[in-house]
Amino acid sequence: MTPAARLSAAMEVLAEIEARRRPVAEALKDWGNAHRFAGSKDRAAIGNLVYDALRWRASSAWIMGADTPRALVLGTVGHRWKLGADGLAAYAGDPHGPEPLTDDERARLANVDLASAPPQVRADIPDWIAPHFQRLFGDDWVAEGEALALRPPLDMRANRLKADRDKVVRALARLGAEATRYAPDGVRIAPTEGEGRHPNVQVEPPFLKGWFEVQDEGSQLAALMTAAKPGEQVLDLCAGAGGKTLALSAMMANKGQVFATDRDRSRLAPIYERVKRAGARNIQIREAGSPLEALEGHMDVVLVDAPCTGTGIWRRRPDAKWRLTDRALAERIEEQRAVLEEAAPYVKPGGRLVYVTCSLLPEENGDQVAAFAAAHPGFTVLPGAEIVASAAAAPSTDLADPAPLAAASLALPTGLILTPHRTGTDGFFVSVLRRAS
Repeated sequence: MTPAARLSAAMEVLAEIEARRRPVAEALKDWGNAHRFAGSKDRAAIGNLVYDALRWRASSAWIMGADTPRALVLGTVGHRWKLGADGLAAYAGDPHGPEPLTDDERARLANVDLASAPPQVRADIPDWIAPHFQRLFGDDWVAEGEALALRPPLDMRANRLKADRDKVVRALARLGAEATRYAPDGVRIAPTEGEGRHPNVQVEPPFLKGWFEVQDEGSQLAALMTAAKPGEQVLDLCAGAGGKTLALSAMMANKGQVFATDRDRSRLAPIYERVKRAGARNIQIREAGSPLEALEGHMDVVLVDAPCTGTGIWRRRPDAKWRLTDRALAERIEEQRAVLEEAAPYVKPGGRLVYVTCSLLPEENGDQVAAFAAAHPGFTVLPGAEIVASAAAAPSTDLADPAPLAAASLALPTGLILTPHRTGTDGFFVSVLRRAS
């Protein structure tokens, strides 16, 4: 496909997403199945363009004066990919490309000045979300939104049960792998640019051998903040596909027990193969709906990786940013309240309840923790400023120098915030509550 034809294809996919409100990954997959002539490089380039157009939807629409698929693609390629009006004009005449630029489109791309745009446009977030970000981040809220609109890196966690980080970095050196800044087991491949794409690391021999798992550095750090130790009893109540479950198992050196379950049977399904590949022998998977009464009052750690709006992972799922509604937020809040109530009885005296979301909205994070603590005086909230130090005190975390992470993250009375802008990770909230002995 020609570069111009790729632009047209991206516009087509964006139109499908808008008309049918479909997830971007699903729409791209169906487009590829219906256009078999498109090679892997074509599909990757089109995918990058669609994702970027959604990441920068508000600012591209403001630049072009319209919110159409054409405007989003032209704004993204012309401004963000730095092709400019002249570069786009060179595509004119391609029968498979979009219509030539109008005089107005050329003028807009030649005179971009986002400094004069409304703050929510510069932040590339929905208008109704702006007050929530302002409440949490204060004067930094626009910068936080801008960072959430950038492409993410490809992060991996070296599996201590089979390989250390240095071994994984050496094995993936040809792919540009480097150690992450904060997570002691983290490995990172930098974000791509333009039409570039990340390598498929899941076909690499080290992955097939179980040396590493794909996991964002922020998710790795959230698991470390549990401070789970070898020999302890841990319940991962919302285990999903098992990313944090596997991290806990490795931290605990296959000693003790990690009970993993989830209400959603389909979300839990991938964990079985992942546990086998990782060589994690201390994980007990409890099927959705299985009785857990025998665990009540016996868990050293209960991890609640709660259902949430996912605002912290918008750079990976930018389509979700524009689908989110206040009604969906209200539904997540009720689900979070319910799962916290469900989790509390499993924590033994002196144990820890660790509440995690991949959201940056205060209503899902600090507000939830404060409300839970007020209703459960037997639990004490560990201030955010103490969470990193507390985790570092546990030898299982290998956080030899917690100071850089503590300085970069946002400490709240109710927990700790990680963000792309502050820590270079996905957005996460972590709260630790101790039950009285």
